[in-house]
Amino acid sequence: MTVDPNAATQSWPSPEPERRPGPARYLIPTLVAAAVAVALGAYGKVHDPTGTAFNLAGFSSTGAVKSWLATVAFFFAIVQLVSALMVYGKLPGPSWSATLHRWSGRVAFLVTVPVAVHCLYALGFQSYESRVLWHSLLGCFFFGVFSAKMLLLRSERLPGWLLPIVGGLVFTALTVLWLTSALWFFRTFGVTT
Repeated sequence: MTVDPNAATQSWPSPEPERRPGPARYLIPTLVAAAVAVALGAYGKVHDPTGTAFNLAGFSSTGAVKSWLATVAFFFAIVQLVSALMVYGKLPGPSWSATLHRWSGRVAFLVTVPVAVHCLYALGFQSYESRVLWHSLLGCFFFGVFSAKMLLLRSERLPGWLLPIVGGLVFTALTVLWLTSALWFFRTFGVTT
């Protein structure tokens, strides 16, 4: 059998053009974020506050426990911000910046859980003054946007701007939560344990 080098070659069907997922793929994380925020707010509003949920030995009050845990979370949120800037090449950083970013985020989140449980169970969603209302709203928002961020991390081909925006919302919410709770507590009652 001979092959004619001048013969037309058979071509394979061209692959379908790569389809970029549309904005609908962001609908699930957005809906989950909204559901988490609304569910926490609704629970906090309808639940009868108990006044206390926990206290740790060595602390003078639950307010001190919450304030110190929130301060630890805020510290790790700052580590998150700096390590994210290193991961995205905006600051020089070591090769383990991504690992630092992941673990500081895990610690920050884990430290916020007992604070949130106490806030929801012991205090509920309150609105008797603007500081408290903002704190209640942003607490619900924080856990909602954090949920969305965790879902988006598993998505492929995200636009490069999306995770920094959602991460920035998480950081901003946690910062304002700290300002309206721990900083307020320390300024009002002193830096106590």
